[in-house]
Amino acid sequence: MEGSAGVVLATERYGRAESWKYSVKEGVMERRREEREGQSRGNSVIGVFKSVFLPQGYPESVSEDYLQYQFWDTVQAFSSSLSGTLATQASLKGVGVGNQEATVAAATVTWLLRDGTGMLGRILFAWKKGSKLDSEAKKWRLFADVLNDIAMFMEILAPFFPPFFTMIVCTAGIFKSIVGVAGGATRAALTVHQARRDNMADISAKDGSQETLVNLAGLLVSLFLIPLVTDNPALTLSLFFLFTILHLFANYKAVRSVVMETLNEARLAIVLQQYLSDRRILSPQEANLREPVFLEFRKTVPIKLGVRLQEVVQSPEELNLALKNNSSPHLLGVRNGCVCVCLGPDASVRDEIRAMCQAVWLRSTLSPETVKQDHWEKVHESHKMMETMFNQFLKGMEAAGWDINRTLLDWDEWRVEWKRKGN
Repeated sequence: MEGSAGVVLATERYGRAESWKYSVKEGVMERRREEREGQSRGNSVIGVFKSVFLPQGYPESVSEDYLQYQFWDTVQAFSSSLSGTLATQASLKGVGVGNQEATVAAATVTWLLRDGTGMLGRILFAWKKGSKLDSEAKKWRLFADVLNDIAMFMEILAPFFPPFFTMIVCTAGIFKSIVGVAGGATRAALTVHQARRDNMADISAKDGSQETLVNLAGLLVSLFLIPLVTDNPALTLSLFFLFTILHLFANYKAVRSVVMETLNEARLAIVLQQYLSDRRILSPQEANLREPVFLEFRKTVPIKLGVRLQEVVQSPEELNLALKNNSSPHLLGVRNGCVCVCLGPDASVRDEIRAMCQAVWLRSTLSPETVKQDHWEKVHESHKMMETMFNQFLKGMEAAGWDINRTLLDWDEWRVEWKRKGN
């Protein structure tokens, strides 16, 4: 291959960002950058910016939703930084900064009580909800940001209620500790989703760099903001509500932009219900758009996965009923207002998905009013239905782009071995 630049000996590229050619002309090897349409030479600054703040190999090394998510995450971090400045100013004023009658001891005790209650809240929340943060990362991510805004609002209002100041800031401290656990854990779950080359550490590090840059920008804006809001409660509240609205909107857009290919309870239920309706498999993008991102408090029939045997059957007769028409390594039943699933020790990911599909279908036939009735016939019907449709359903999901090799289903750790008839 020859050209005006000489004979091309080799080519190389750096992801999709750059490509270069090595050529020889008059016995000298030269390295030249290959120009692409729409690409200018004056982009060295942009290239340095990308290398500092984006993961190596971007965009191939991250999920397709990475850039959109990071944009909205940056907007929410900036607005949260400004809201936090207003809340911090109010807290300092409340503990006595600028008040000659306030004592150092009283301010210290208030601060220690706030930090102490926050530590306890962090431990209790991680104990009660830690296992939910992987399977429902979007919901808890948004919940954490809403709770953070509530906590900051309480800190701003606290100085106006001196008799209750300590109680208010301690409650806000508990809320912020929950935010720290939920926000950090769900950020890690989203990083797992974004990392496409086992590059979680790089993505986390660059996310930290982006957050630091945003906080620095927020700090600079705060230097101009603080003199304006000092001793002006009306302006403080007005700006806080403005930043809060922007913060919540950006967070909603951020979690909505995430397209996860792994199955949790909500996404699997959405895909299964659509398939049972018209035999169409939703793509990950379609299902993620329908997935609820707010925690739901309406009364529904819950599904409990990986329970003890006694939560499904309580007599030999019931065990026989649970095994009827059932050749799978799981047992399904309805007990105490819940759809409960026992899992065998040798169950695969495929078996877990099948068990969840059965549980979702069974729940769709129940209501909070009828869940206490005898439903063994419905259980038997669910086994027969899975025998006829599950294999085709699973193949369709794989073809549509779903990851069926791992799940985010919220299984507990109980595993049960049972004796079948004739064994």
